[in-house]
Amino acid sequence: MKTGLKKIVAAAALLLAGAGGLQAQLVSGSRGSDDVKIGIAGYTYRNFDLEQTCRMLQDMGVKYLSVKDWWLPLDATELQMDSVKQMCASYGIDGYTLGPVYMHSKADVDKTFAYAGRYGVPFFIGVPDYELIDYTIEKVKDTGIKVAIHTHGPDGAAFPDIYKIVELVKDPSLGVGACLDLGHCVRMGQNVAEILVDYKDWIYDIHIKDETAPTKAGQTWEMGRGVIDFRPIAKSLREIDYKGVVSMEFEKNGNDPNPGVRESIGYFRGILDATR
Repeated sequence: MKTGLKKIVAAAALLLAGAGGLQAQLVSGSRGSDDVKIGIAGYTYRNFDLEQTCRMLQDMGVKYLSVKDWWLPLDATELQMDSVKQMCASYGIDGYTLGPVYMHSKADVDKTFAYAGRYGVPFFIGVPDYELIDYTIEKVKDTGIKVAIHTHGPDGAAFPDIYKIVELVKDPSLGVGACLDLGHCVRMGQNVAEILVDYKDWIYDIHIKDETAPTKAGQTWEMGRGVIDFRPIAKSLREIDYKGVVSMEFEKNGNDPNPGVRESIGYFRGILDATR
């Protein structure tokens, strides 16, 4: 037998001999990333229509989307809402909540609660003016629909952090809690992993992203490239047995967010798998 042929036969024999060991290299059971519902905040795809957005989410295997009012206006009828739900469902996506919606008057609060009621969500992401907190609490009591107030960080907008929500609402059982933006927490100089544990009863929804700096100057960055260590965050999510959605809110590259979103979602899944 010629030398070249001998080498080929020997290599084939080694492959056959090792075939029984391939099973050990395959994933068995569930992945760590299966423990967390990964979604997308609608603002990420602000320059795309709903079907384009759903198609991109489906391609990434993302199953949850917070629906913004440019896809579903606040005066939308139930028929229009059913159409949006069917569009999402046709791509295997749950339009699990609405918002953020900003409320500057009692009429705005009334309209937003009616909007959420027609859509049929247990909570929506909302930002009432500070003087409307008591009225918002009354509406939660009347309707049974909870409100997750989006935290905005150090840029001067209302509700910079969860501490302001706690200060004004006072009691987590009242149905007004937080949509905690982890990137903005870091820009406020806060320890995200500790906040998740200490204020778990206040957190209804989470927005996630990386940042270029742990200061007001920080900007959205692809996860894994910025300053945030997501390993303790993943551990805290498991410690509190968080059942809500963790949604990527990627403000960067509004006209072409998909490469950064893909990189970030992949990185986050890897962190969840590695820290299980």
